[in-house]
Amino acid sequence: MLGPNGAGKTTLINIVCGIVTITSGTVTVAGYDIVADYRETRSRIGLVPQELPTETFETPFNVCRLSRGLFGKPEDPEYIEKVLKSLSLWDRKDEKIMLLSGGMKRRVLISKALAHEPDILFLDEPTAGVDVELRQDMWNVVQSLRESGVTVILTTHYIEEAEQLADRVGVINNGEIILVQEKTRLMQELGKKELVLQLSESLARVPAQLTEYKLELNDGGMELTYHYDTKQERTGITALLAALHDAGIKFNDLSTSQTSLEEIFVGLVNKDT
Repeated sequence: MLGPNGAGKTTLINIVCGIVTITSGTVTVAGYDIVADYRETRSRIGLVPQELPTETFETPFNVCRLSRGLFGKPEDPEYIEKVLKSLSLWDRKDEKIMLLSGGMKRRVLISKALAHEPDILFLDEPTAGVDVELRQDMWNVVQSLRESGVTVILTTHYIEEAEQLADRVGVINNGEIILVQEKTRLMQELGKKELVLQLSESLARVPAQLTEYKLELNDGGMELTYHYDTKQERTGITALLAALHDAGIKFNDLSTSQTSLEEIFVGLVNKDT
C-alpha cells in the first residue's frame, strides 16, 4: 500500500486491526466483522507498527511467549525459536529489550507479531530507518510467509521494495484508496517503455520525415528517445529503424527501459491531487 505522508495508511491499518474505532461503514477480515467478531478477526491479524512500543524490562523470548498466550495459542517453544532464529534474534533471546539497539527492537516487534501464527500480517513501514541487514532479513521472512499462505500487507516509502515484493499494489491519497491493481497489470497498463538511441553524430533537430514518431532529442543532439506502448500489436520500432536508415541517421547503441512503479505512483498521486 503506497501513499504520501498523511494519506491515511496507518489510520486504515489501525481501523482494520481494531486500534481505532470506525465511525461509519463496516470492515471484514476473512468474512468476519471486526466489531461483532473482534476476537476472531484479531486472532487472525499480526501487526508490526511504525513505533517501537516494547516491554523494556522483558526479553524477546518472553515477549513472544506472552503475545502467543494472549491470543489463546498453546505453548510452542519450538515455533518461537524458529521465529527468533529467522530474525537473527535467537542469540539475544534472554537479553532485556532495553539493552537492544533500535534495529534489534524492530526485530522483536516483528517476532512478536508472528508469535500467534497470524493469517494476515500488517507491516507499517517496518524498515524505515533500519539497517540493510535487517531489511534483508525482513524480506526473507516476508517471502517465507507468502509461500506458507500468509497474506502480507505492507506500507513502505521504499517503492523499489514494493516493486520487488508485491503481487498487488494499492494507492491511497487524501484518505481514499484511488487504485488497487495487480502489480504486473498496473505496470503494463500505466507503464511506458522507451527506446533510446545513441547517435554516431549529433543532430541539430529531428528531421521532418521522422515527425510521426514524436522523437525526443537529448544529450546535445547525441541521443534520440522513442516512447512506445507494449500493449499495441505493433510497437513501431522496426518502422522507426528503417526510417532512420532512410534519413541517413546512424547510431552506435540502443537500449530500452520501462517506467518504474515509483514513477507510476507519483503520476497517480499528482493526478488525484
